[in-house]
Amino acid sequence: MSKRVVLALGGNAILQPKQEASYENQYNNVYSATRKMAELKAQGHNIVVTHGNGPQVGNIIAQNEAAKDIVEPLPINACNAESQGFIGYMMEESLKNHLKSLNIDSNVVTLLTMVEVDKDDPAFNNPTKPIGVFFDEIEAQRLEETHGFVMVEDAGRGYRRVVPSPEPLVIHGVDQIKSLIDQAVVISSGGGGIPVYKDDNGNIQGVEAVIDKDRSGLKLAEQVDADAFVMLTDVSNVCVNFGKPNEEKLKTISVEQAKQYVAEGQFPAGSMLPKIEAAIQFAEMGKEAIICSLDDAIDALAGKAGTRILLEPSTEAVN
Repeated sequence: MSKRVVLALGGNAILQPKQEASYENQYNNVYSATRKMAELKAQGHNIVVTHGNGPQVGNIIAQNEAAKDIVEPLPINACNAESQGFIGYMMEESLKNHLKSLNIDSNVVTLLTMVEVDKDDPAFNNPTKPIGVFFDEIEAQRLEETHGFVMVEDAGRGYRRVVPSPEPLVIHGVDQIKSLIDQAVVISSGGGGIPVYKDDNGNIQGVEAVIDKDRSGLKLAEQVDADAFVMLTDVSNVCVNFGKPNEEKLKTISVEQAKQYVAEGQFPAGSMLPKIEAAIQFAEMGKEAIICSLDDAIDALAGKAGTRILLEPSTEAVN
């Protein structure tokens, strides 16, 4: 059955941990990822794609820092826009080529997307969003001392810089996105969107932050009235008791079960927790939230793979 689907692809799928940050590597990763997206379109689904940009925006900021004596560094929101543009270009080109090879008559449209936040969001006083590549502990300490960065250990993979990550309130241009969904694959809200706020006069202003792409994807899925919100990761299923002898893969669970696992502290704040929280909010609307690997996306939408969170799963829904 055809569904309106919002797909959220992580920035680490575009540049994998410890992989050289070359354009060629990132393009090859995007080309591989978009092949599966084209196959989803071939299944008859109408899809909106959003993506992360943690490694990319971090590297752009690092380039700015390295050249600061020659060219004035850009603010983080402008770096976010830059990453949204070049990732969107890679995705659009790759998707068009895949769709052509599958003889699918569908266009692809990339939208530079602003996402409105509250300028008084408490997140600005508590940076939590990891960006950029991974560093060892010694390198992380040096960056804290020399650049004033806030560095944190990220899920056992090394240390990364963290920046403010306010809650998304409104996806700008959503009416135009909705008008395109039936005609094209739409790439929107990349990197969580370019963070902006409205000042006291109602004018739009950029703000230095990186919005979590899963929370932004949730807001996008809400506003375009998606049937399914699919968060693509590098694992096949969400697990509880991760890394322990009693580790368990979750298949189809209820919102109530998911909330219980969150209360138990089962999910790391910097990685899986935002996905679970976004999935819960979407499922509470009576919709289908899925967390799965890219390779399993087609089967997951058919209820045969991944972790699915539903308001009240029926016995038939359990995979």
